[in-house]
Amino acid sequence: MELDMPFFDELEARIPKGKVRTRFAPSPTGYMHVGNLRTALYTWLIARHDRGTFILRIEDTDQGRLVEGATDVIYKTMRECGLDHDEGPDVGGPVGPYIQSQRRDLYGKYAHLLVKRGAAYYCFCEKTEEESTSFDRADDPCRALPAAQAEARVDAGEPYVIRQRIPHEGTTTFHDVSFGDITVENKTLDDQVLLKRDGLPTYNFANVVDDHLMGITHVVRGSEYLSSAPKYNLLYEAFGWEIPTYVHCSPVMRDAHNKMSKRHGDPSYEDLIAQGYLTDAVLNYVALLGWAPRGELSEKEFFTLDELVDAFDIAGISKSPAIFDMDKLTYFNANYLRAMAPEEFARVAEPYIRQAVKNPAIDTSAVAALLQARCEKLTDIPEKVDFFDALPDYGVEFFTNKKSKTDAEISRRMLQAAIPALEALPEWTAEGVHDALIALAESLGVKNATLMWPVRIAAAGKLVTPGGAVEICHILGREETLRRLRLGLAKLEA
Repeated sequence: MELDMPFFDELEARIPKGKVRTRFAPSPTGYMHVGNLRTALYTWLIARHDRGTFILRIEDTDQGRLVEGATDVIYKTMRECGLDHDEGPDVGGPVGPYIQSQRRDLYGKYAHLLVKRGAAYYCFCEKTEEESTSFDRADDPCRALPAAQAEARVDAGEPYVIRQRIPHEGTTTFHDVSFGDITVENKTLDDQVLLKRDGLPTYNFANVVDDHLMGITHVVRGSEYLSSAPKYNLLYEAFGWEIPTYVHCSPVMRDAHNKMSKRHGDPSYEDLIAQGYLTDAVLNYVALLGWAPRGELSEKEFFTLDELVDAFDIAGISKSPAIFDMDKLTYFNANYLRAMAPEEFARVAEPYIRQAVKNPAIDTSAVAALLQARCEKLTDIPEKVDFFDALPDYGVEFFTNKKSKTDAEISRRMLQAAIPALEALPEWTAEGVHDALIALAESLGVKNATLMWPVRIAAAGKLVTPGGAVEICHILGREETLRRLRLGLAKLEA
């Protein structure tokens, strides 16, 4: 088979040189799980930290696993997370196309080039389609076929795959940022399939070819690919290509023994957002799943995306598995919610408030002001504020509180006094409600809490509320507050 050598030279000439280039290369097979998001984040941070180029490549050669709409999920997630790419299917670039299925004609040429160089061979055996390590190269008669004989069978139209020719003897050593130098005996490696019968490449081959042709300097992937790294090195060496920096990340675990998995109900990025977590909190927490800042930042927990860019150092990536702790994520999220500008919190909280509070007269920004310091997740909001829309059915025992020194009889007296005091207010303002109730408690000779407890219970019908009696009454308005207080009094007088 004649090879078009100028074709290879032309592709080599297109490769950008001189700065860091990283890629995120997801398969469109469904949701964006946490491990995938972490890989995207780390590859983006490496590029941005070194003022390099970040590439998005879609790996869709495994047609059987593709899920409709999954590519849109990738784009949407990257956009929401602020992980912008410099080159990719939608923005183009000097080394496109950036979708593997559109590059399929490349891989066959490179596989045949390896055959010419003696680093691969045609295999005609029946058991050639799989990439299984159970295929023993020692039993493969095709490995020893004379080149002319093998090419004659190819030219005759006989089905074949192309396998990597791994040396029988010696060792291969590769270097990883986290794991250091790892040496394996070549006899333990299998002659993996590079090109399948249908002409499509295997994942392991397409990755090496694409990473080289796109000028990728740092390859970030899961530690499950450590066992394949020696074969990648041998491919790079056979082509005479420079080996990129390997960054293998240990898995994100649900617990000490189990990886996170959608099958086991572990959340994807989309799930976490739906559960009321903020994108910024998720990114901050995911960044620390397997990476730690060093030096003067070693104790720092909270980072904006820009601060992560400045702080990120691949030497801080750990080889130990990271356990995904929902409680820790919730802690991060609560801090992010509390740190938001009040108007921004009101904006993100409004849809959740409106799930429970349909009454348009209720000011959602006033409700949000009560929630911001008391909210860990946005999805906590509806059950905290549903009483604004409708007074819950509650028992008279709610009026008894030891700390506030109230019982049913004391609460009855407090409401009897509070109703006319509030009715008499010339204007219904938070300050006016506050001053009237404080003055009333003083005139009654009771502690503020003794009055405020029954007023709040009657106004909200709940033992625990965001905000106290004054804020709740102000938001409810004069008419609704007085209606509820009279209902509370009726309960106590029954």
